[in-house]
Amino acid sequence: MFSTIGAPGIILLVIVALLLFGPNKLPELGRAVGRTFREFKEGTRDIIADSEPAAKSEPAAPAAPQNTPVSLEKRQPE
Repeated sequence: MFSTIGAPGIILLVIVALLLFGPNKLPELGRAVGRTFREFKEGTRDIIADSEPAAKSEPAAPAAPQNTPVSLEKRQPE
């Protein structure tokens, strides 16, 4: 999607951002976005690191028997 923006599109986006937020707020917004991306990246690394040892240490579950019928109807009280 963004691979077709090109240099003129990026320049236009920067100009619009300058007009909307002003030159004083733009560095603050950049820092906030950078911190957000960094925290997201660290969070995903933690989740991946936590799930890898659990996946390796758990034995494979045996397959459920195929010949047992499963009732989807609710039983009526007698």
